[in-house]
Amino acid sequence: MKPVNALVLTGYGLNCDHETAYAFELAGGRAQRVHINALIDGSTRLDNFQLMVFIGGFSWGDDHGAGVIQAVHMKTHIGDKVLEFVEKGKLVVGICNGFQTLVNLGLLPGFDRNYQVRSVAVTFNDCGNFRDQWVKLTVNPSTPCIFTRGIHEAEFPVRHGEGKLYADPATIDRLASSNQIVLQYALPDGRPAGGRFPYNPNGSLMDIAGICDPSGRIFGLMPHPEAFHHWTNHPDWPRMKEMAKRQGIDLPVGPTVGVKLFKNAVDFARQS
Repeated sequence: MKPVNALVLTGYGLNCDHETAYAFELAGGRAQRVHINALIDGSTRLDNFQLMVFIGGFSWGDDHGAGVIQAVHMKTHIGDKVLEFVEKGKLVVGICNGFQTLVNLGLLPGFDRNYQVRSVAVTFNDCGNFRDQWVKLTVNPSTPCIFTRGIHEAEFPVRHGEGKLYADPATIDRLASSNQIVLQYALPDGRPAGGRFPYNPNGSLMDIAGICDPSGRIFGLMPHPEAFHHWTNHPDWPRMKEMAKRQGIDLPVGPTVGVKLFKNAVDFARQS
């Protein structure tokens, strides 16, 4: 079986690297945690990987805005290598701070295959404070996103103070018409959140929680799928377990939706 190598970026205030690497390994990939400086000094080469993961955390303490310094640092030193990685059709995912970095780099939304222009922003939550909660998400069935194939809905945690996706109306309309809006915040029953707090935890326009580029190979989202790599991660697990016991039904088994998201990427990379 063809090995699939995922590069999980670390360094300068980033975190979630261990969880993200573990989730990719559960999905059948081989994950390597790599410090940003190792890419810059050439001691680790992007050519050795099929997936590049921009993880969550607080790169450079979110000074000058979430993901801004990381984007500038990487674009200045290895921007050409990142673009070459993308042009080869390889996969990129940005989670939370990673999503913020991707939009600052211009890798998302990537209109007209232009991966250097910033056209959307991920900015301060409307509620004015940091949100740490689980959210309900719906998946656009028409999206080209590689990562969400076969997934219709999900529940993941968010942990951010700057998660509101904002852009001018023409850009939002283009994201919608091209099916680049992948994930949207929803009510518990699956209906659109309609901007209602706390179901939409940040005031993101059109309840947007994640977008992809036109190819579906670059994906950014604010929720943390790596934080739901086992059923017991879910905050409702104790209640679900007790209900199953009382009703005599089986507990959920197999990979969680978080692992399925990463498995889609691993399977695609393996077949490419």
